[in-house]
Amino acid sequence: MPRRLFKRYMPNPDSIRHNKSLRFLGQLIHDPNLWHLNRHSVARAMAMGLFAAFIPLPLQMLLAASLAILVRANLPISVGLVWLTNPITMPPVFYCTYQLGAWLLQVPARSLPSDLTVDWVTQELSTLWQPFLLGSVVCAVLFALLGYFVTMLYWRWWVRHTWRKRQQSRRQG
Repeated sequence: MPRRLFKRYMPNPDSIRHNKSLRFLGQLIHDPNLWHLNRHSVARAMAMGLFAAFIPLPLQMLLAASLAILVRANLPISVGLVWLTNPITMPPVFYCTYQLGAWLLQVPARSLPSDLTVDWVTQELSTLWQPFLLGSVVCAVLFALLGYFVTMLYWRWWVRHTWRKRQQSRRQG
């Protein structure tokens, strides 16, 4: 089930390998593990994608792709998971990471003004960036670890579950 579910939404590896905008990656993009759907490559992809999703950078997809290539994780899953923090979910996610960072640094969290403006953010940036960055990195690491281990456990459970179902159907048939 996990493999079929992921395969349904995966792009064709050949079309990505021959994409002109990815030529700068050279032979790195030809690593078969970047395209395989096995327990380890998918679990690593979950970790790298979730890690990149919580890092407040403008090029999160590039970070996820670089990390996936570095650890030989499934590339499309890593890059796709970055979209967990999209323009709609980014404000509440990053507000929570800021709150966590403020709690960890034991500094009082700033409350948002009734009319949030760019001027307010630029004025307060000197006090906001440290808790925000710390909270983002802590969440990135925690969710990456959680994604990795949950994927490994789920994949293992699904294989056992399918195996037992197959054994039962053979005994009955």
